[in-house]
Amino acid sequence: MVKVFDAHCDTIYQCYKQNANLLKENPQGHLDLVRMRQFTTSAQFFAIFEDAKGKTDQRMEEIFALEYQIFCNQLELNQRELAFCCTRNEAENAFMQGKSAAFLSVEGADLLGCSLEQLDRAYILGVRAVNLTWNRSNLLSGSALEETERGLSPLGKAFARRMQELGMLVDVSHLSDTGFWDVIDLAEKPVIASHSNARAVCHHPRNLTNAQFMALVQVGGVAGLNLYTDFLGPDPDFGSITAHLDHFWSLGGEDHVSLGGDWDGCDTLPEGMEEGIGSLRKLYEYLLQRNYSETLLEKLYYKNLMRVVDEVCTM
Repeated sequence: MVKVFDAHCDTIYQCYKQNANLLKENPQGHLDLVRMRQFTTSAQFFAIFEDAKGKTDQRMEEIFALEYQIFCNQLELNQRELAFCCTRNEAENAFMQGKSAAFLSVEGADLLGCSLEQLDRAYILGVRAVNLTWNRSNLLSGSALEETERGLSPLGKAFARRMQELGMLVDVSHLSDTGFWDVIDLAEKPVIASHSNARAVCHHPRNLTNAQFMALVQVGGVAGLNLYTDFLGPDPDFGSITAHLDHFWSLGGEDHVSLGGDWDGCDTLPEGMEEGIGSLRKLYEYLLQRNYSETLLEKLYYKNLMRVVDEVCTM
């Protein structure tokens, strides 16, 4: 009986681009309600996303509004299957009704104009996690791939503080290393890296250093296991995935690693994950066969992320 709570997918963006329906099985995609219902309990952070390159603040805010409406439309179309949730209690009520829980995030504060006013509005609309940057640097900070030495601006620090005041998860995936440490310095509540692996296992700037992961542990946060091949290492398979998990667990991460598949936001998945999110069942069985306990796997698959949501997203 496997419970799943995953910290990041770009499936709403794919619905925006392809006019797809979450309910229908999409063989070209990684996640849909057909596959989510294979699990005893399923919850998912759905990200609103767009690349800011060449787009004005006004256009990015328009795209946020468009994707938010698509998200709401999908909830309406699939109301027997899916419930919009902002808290742990709301998710548990959805599960009792036989529904999956949909949480909402924003991947890149450019979609909010890097504006405190728009952040407040997004909170009212139900957004409960925001990546301060995507791959592009912005008014808040440099990113892992652009202006990599630049940390949080004064606006970036105010933005992150306001998120914590509101009860939103500050997401440091895609952030520059300097920006990461600026977030840690001001964090009064757990923060997350929704889809980032171990840099010691795969040396990519999108992955976390040992020191960064241990800092997440210290603030009570989680790192979401990213299944994009580029962040796993050469010839990725279940063994590669396990190497990242073993490394994080060796650093005291038993209560601080979750799932963060990057579903529908990556080009390729590792060998064995061809069914997208449905392949998490195979991965679970693989890890059991390697003598990982059900208690540990329940934390990885569900409990760790739900704990952080419960601590931060209280309303």
